[in-house]
Amino acid sequence: MSDQLPLNGYTVLDLTRARSGPTAVRQLADWGANVIKIEEPGDAGDGSGPWDRRHGFDFQNLQRNKKSLTLNLRAPEGVAIFKRLADQADVIVENFRPRVKYRLGIDYETLKKTNRRLVYASISGFGEQGPYRDRPGLDHVVQGMGGLMSITGLPGQGPVRVGIAISDSSSGIYCAFGIVLALLERSRSGEGQWVNTSLLQALIAMLDFQAARWLIGREVPPQAGNDHPTAIPTGVFRTADGYINIAASGKLFERLCTVLGAPGLLGNPDYADYKSRSRNRAALNAAIEEHTVRRPSAEWIELLNGAGVPCGPIYTIDKMFADPQVQGLNMAQPVVHPSLGRQELVGQGVNLSRTPAELRTPAPDAGEHTDEILRGLGYDAAAIKDLRRRGVV
Repeated sequence: MSDQLPLNGYTVLDLTRARSGPTAVRQLADWGANVIKIEEPGDAGDGSGPWDRRHGFDFQNLQRNKKSLTLNLRAPEGVAIFKRLADQADVIVENFRPRVKYRLGIDYETLKKTNRRLVYASISGFGEQGPYRDRPGLDHVVQGMGGLMSITGLPGQGPVRVGIAISDSSSGIYCAFGIVLALLERSRSGEGQWVNTSLLQALIAMLDFQAARWLIGREVPPQAGNDHPTAIPTGVFRTADGYINIAASGKLFERLCTVLGAPGLLGNPDYADYKSRSRNRAALNAAIEEHTVRRPSAEWIELLNGAGVPCGPIYTIDKMFADPQVQGLNMAQPVVHPSLGRQELVGQGVNLSRTPAELRTPAPDAGEHTDEILRGLGYDAAAIKDLRRRGVV
């Protein structure tokens, strides 16, 4: 591992499961943090569902660059070992239901008494306060409650889920951002703090302009399907051999009409300005498509981009990874697993010019580093064997 990675030297205790918490910790691990994943003894996976098999795609992608320590937190001695680790840690990340950490005695207020520099991060379904704090939070439920399903899908289709666990992923990324902010602040104050977010909070933040339409204008955004909610014309258009995305709102509309060879659209009073295009969007889309169906997708992508009109293909995942631009972004990162061999995992979503993220090690086997970590705490081989016999590790 490069000793120049930004988080090299920081120790993170990972108490997370499912997706949101592991996503947050993965951000830290990929930039060099020493991550110790705490797992139940005998737990073969993550316990979240059929996708969590230890050697399955999801576990391998989420749990890379981590060490694994098996530790029974229901046993007093297991909690004692965890607290010894916490005294030496920089960061703890957990996504239990809010009351669980207090029941275990490993909440922030307890742990900061012996480690005032500790940054403690929590992700829950609905937040640490409020009437729903103890409800189980799952992405599917939060997509509905957070308003996202009401604006996704074709007009009149009914609620539609987006195709990724967006509240899990966004809460994980927001949490990681909060952790890094807390570490920066700690460098000045010498004090850690509690960072917390929730699937619901993160998803509402991600709604961004759609949420602001209601807050500022009291406008309830409707479903817009493949059209952009407000930029017109922007959407999916059929070609001679498939479909493409075209974004030609505002001043780009004139360029689009020129490339299409459709000056009549530009001079049509029904499409003269934003209000008229919005009012007559369906007719405008149909008129544009009368032209786009005359050529194959690749030709339109070349012509429109050449004229400065944003346009692109609509890929399946396999074709996306085959695109030369995606390959240039290095979004398929190789790693060698001792039993699975060479595999590719999803790359990071941001670049640092001097200290890029590193995919150093595959997801660990359960308890792979237990002995190593316990030896670092002063346990000898006999003591570790005894802890294992009694189900503590």
